[in-house]
Amino acid sequence: MMHPRRAPLLAPSFLAADLANLQAETERLATSAADWLHFDVMDGRFVPNISFGLPVLQAVARYAQQPIDVHLMIEDPQNYLAAFRDAGAAGLTVHHEACPHLHRVVQQIKQLGCRAGVALNPATPVAVLADIAADLDVVLVMSVNPGFGGQAFIPHTLAKIAALKELLLDTGSDALIEVDGGVNAGNAGALVQAGADVLVAGNFVFSAPEGPVATLAALRAQLDEALAEGPAGRGRQ
Repeated sequence: MMHPRRAPLLAPSFLAADLANLQAETERLATSAADWLHFDVMDGRFVPNISFGLPVLQAVARYAQQPIDVHLMIEDPQNYLAAFRDAGAAGLTVHHEACPHLHRVVQQIKQLGCRAGVALNPATPVAVLADIAADLDVVLVMSVNPGFGGQAFIPHTLAKIAALKELLLDTGSDALIEVDGGVNAGNAGALVQAGADVLVAGNFVFSAPEGPVATLAALRAQLDEALAEGPAGRGRQ
């Protein structure tokens, strides 16, 4: 069944925020166009970088007005799910590549009362999700290789999102399609037209001269205008 497509969710990534002033960053996003706050956890093993973990999430959660979307770029994520939920995560996304028992991990996340997501690295095809898609709330498509912010967007991601959208339709999944990596005003419209429901943006939002609040507002206005003019698509929220 076709429905008018709703505006995508915007999720600024704290990896690009001013890490010395996370309370201020969180508070100024409270009334912005941000729908989620994206929180990247890196362990230096699954990805070649270390970011932040439980104590920082707890600190951010005290001031957050939006749900916190936690992306676990770590090995053995099943060992930390409850701790991240308790620290303030509303959604927990694990990597397909890090979970040999993915169905079990997804069920753990759901039992904790969190939104369950699975992330795919750029070289991982969407077909690997065929047997799990119906159980997912979110599929996160990495449009850069995970580990570092500020990387260039991989153009093939557009075709991958379109293929994922077809897989979700075929499997009856209501999962949101989230995109992370190199998202900006130049490619956001194309991502949404391809099927993206959630746009994660880091450097584009936090490094903009006009600041994150104005940048998110401009991006929201741009996408609302594009959706009003474009063809109807499948609405998922």
